[in-house]
Amino acid sequence: MLSIENETDFSLDTQILQKIASTLSDKSIELTFVTDDTMHKINLENRDIDKSTDVLSFPIEPFPNAPLGEIVINLDRAFSDSKSLGHSLEEEVALLFIHGVLHLLGFDHEVDDGQMRDEERRLIEEFKLPKSLIVRSENDN
Repeated sequence: MLSIENETDFSLDTQILQKIASTLSDKSIELTFVTDDTMHKINLENRDIDKSTDVLSFPIEPFPNAPLGEIVINLDRAFSDSKSLGHSLEEEVALLFIHGVLHLLGFDHEVDDGQMRDEERRLIEEFKLPKSLIVRSENDN
């Protein structure tokens, strides 16, 4: 189950996010859409990083019936990135959501040996999405 809160003026179809959530976990996931300013504040408060970002994941310690965690997506950034990359806002949000859920599931591309990138690539193909940042960055190396 996916619980969504939208704190922005953007509206979008979240049907694919429901499919992704049910594919990756049987636990509920909380998803919040925020503006760039709000994301900056969240990043500073929670990670002591004084800038905005595109997506943040906050796992929840397991307890009976606990949700998997919360994902926060910056819709201002997603909109901007989708325009510059030539795909829809919904596609960019789906890419960020996949990235966030994988972090909730314990994947960490900063320390693993490519497992998160491989899983992200598999899901992108399964859901017929454009390449994500983590996969696009492979071509930059």
